[in-house]
Amino acid sequence: MITIPNSKFQISNLILSKEPVTRVLLLLLLLTLAVLGMSLSLGDYPVPPADLVRAVLGLPTLDPESHFVVVTLRLPRVLISWLVGVGLAIAGTILQGLTRNPLADPGIVGVNAGAALAAVTLIVLFPTIPTMYLPFAAFGGAFIVGCLIYLLAGTGEKSPLRLVLVGVALAAIMGALTTLMLTFGQITDVTRAMVWLAGSVAGKSWEQVWQLLPWIVVFVPFALLLTRELDTLQLGDLVAKGLGSRVTWQRSKLLLVSVALAGSSVAIAGTIGFVGLMAPHLARRLVGSIHKNLLPVAASTGGLLVAAADFLGRTLFSPTELPCGLMTAALGAPYFIYLLYQRRQR
Repeated sequence: MITIPNSKFQISNLILSKEPVTRVLLLLLLLTLAVLGMSLSLGDYPVPPADLVRAVLGLPTLDPESHFVVVTLRLPRVLISWLVGVGLAIAGTILQGLTRNPLADPGIVGVNAGAALAAVTLIVLFPTIPTMYLPFAAFGGAFIVGCLIYLLAGTGEKSPLRLVLVGVALAAIMGALTTLMLTFGQITDVTRAMVWLAGSVAGKSWEQVWQLLPWIVVFVPFALLLTRELDTLQLGDLVAKGLGSRVTWQRSKLLLVSVALAGSSVAIAGTIGFVGLMAPHLARRLVGSIHKNLLPVAASTGGLLVAAADFLGRTLFSPTELPCGLMTAALGAPYFIYLLYQRRQR
């Protein structure tokens, strides 16, 4: 007699706890569709809404040029910007959970720098290698830096703080090596690498979409399956071990997922900074810190941020086009300073 009401009460609480998350995700979806629609429609060659819908659905358009502009030029770019934002946001959320530090970010702790060094090395030293191998090289660089961070940070209760400090030091080293690589490269290869380092999705094609999509499809669900382990690790190593969690193994899996998502995103779009910092914080304000709610909202927020940054960079100062990495840095750097000030006040 007592069990049934309690069960009903728990089920109703579960449903109520999910309703705000569902509403937030729906709102983010609507905003994302609006931004993507404007990005596909507006620009140097405006596309009417009717032609936009017909082109996306694969139907003949009233203006033959509209199909080419939407499907060939803009749609791959829009999809890549959204996918990159999703990957970087989830990578940043995982890193903040692992380090128990809200200032952690793939760019700040050196993961992006490792991916950038590997990608620039491939571009400068092996310019004839097809670009399809770029994500694997960037993943390798990010993975090596991630392993170094993990090994040098050690284990124990203080390891999350050491992980951030070691990551910052390795980011500086990777940045110096990247600059050295650019110094000795051929001017044409260096120019291509510099454009890539600026963080831009301009000129991307369906080839890059198919290169990035498998990484997102594989590792995003993997990350969603590890949300409980991430919540447990946030309690501290001693508490997590007391709850039966294999801390080292769980941390290794989560670090691998974060590195894979950050490395593949950086390989395709370059070093787009601060998305992994901003998206988790914005999501945390909306749905709290439970990762089964936080991770999908952060992913949606990150995709929206990068898509909006690319749209604004392309249209605000037309015909001059600003890289979306510059737009995210313009927002993220002040936000990072604000977070530092907020933590100092606490």
